[in-house]
Amino acid sequence: MANQEILAVTYGLASASFWGTSDFSGGFVTKSSSVFGVLLVANITGTVLITICALWVGSPVPDLYSLIFGGFAGIAGLVGLASFYKGLAIDHMGLVASLTAVISAALPVLFGMLIEGLPSNLQVLGFAAAFVAIWHLSVSEKSATIQWRQLRFPAAAGLGFGLAFIFFDQAVKHSILGPLIASKIVGIIVLITILKIFRIGAMPQKHKYPVICFTGIFDAAGTAFYASAAHVGRLDISAVLSSMHPAITAILAWVILKERLSRRQWVGVVAALIALALIAA
Repeated sequence: MANQEILAVTYGLASASFWGTSDFSGGFVTKSSSVFGVLLVANITGTVLITICALWVGSPVPDLYSLIFGGFAGIAGLVGLASFYKGLAIDHMGLVASLTAVISAALPVLFGMLIEGLPSNLQVLGFAAAFVAIWHLSVSEKSATIQWRQLRFPAAAGLGFGLAFIFFDQAVKHSILGPLIASKIVGIIVLITILKIFRIGAMPQKHKYPVICFTGIFDAAGTAFYASAAHVGRLDISAVLSSMHPAITAILAWVILKERLSRRQWVGVVAALIALALIAA
C-alpha cells in the first residue's frame, strides 16, 4: 500500500475515534439541554481550537472555491449533528446511531466511486464488511423493530453527514484547516440565528459547559482528521473508516457506563476488524 493510502487509513481511524468520543459526550449532555445551545458552545470551542492550530502551523488562506464548499459542509454537518443529537435524546440510541452511520457512509461511497472510479475488489469487500460492522456495533438487541416515525432523525442526520463528507472532500483539495474554520463559522452564524432571532432552543446551564467544550474539541479533531484523510486518500475509504465511530461510542458505554456489549455488537467488532484488514490491503 502506498504511503498516502496508509495515511488515509490512519487518519480515517483517528477521525472515528474522536467522533465516537464526541458522540458519546454530546448524546449524553443533549438529553437534558437544548440541542442548538449545545451545538453553539461546541462549535465555538472547535473554532477556537482549529484557528489556533491554523495560526500555529501557518496554514495557507484557502481560495473562494474551498471556502464555499467549507461553508456548505458546515451547514450540512450542522443539520446532521442537530438531527443526530435530537434522535439520540428521544429515540433508541442504537437505532439512531446505526441508521445514521450507514446512510452517512453510503452516500460518499457512491459519490466517490462515481468521480474516482471503483476501488480494488478487496476494498469493495471491506466496504461491505464495514457496513455490517457499523450496523451491528450500534444497534441493540432490542432495536429489531423499526417504526417509520423513527427514521426521520437518523435519515436527516445521515444525509447531513454524508453531504458534509462530500463537501469537505471538495473543500480540502489545497488546504485543510482554512475550510474547516469556514465551516465552523457558518455553523455558528446559523446557530445564533436560530437561538436569538427565531428563539428556538436555549443556552445550556453553565455547569454543563466543560462537557460541551470537551465535545466540541473532539468533534473538531474528528473533522480535522477526516479532512486530512480525504485530502490524501480516496473519499470512499476516508468516509467508511470515519463512519465506524459507533465502535468507539459502544466501547465508551461499555467502559464508563458499564453497558455490556450485545452479541450483535461483538459481531460488529469482528466485522470491523475484517473490514479494516480488507480496506488496508
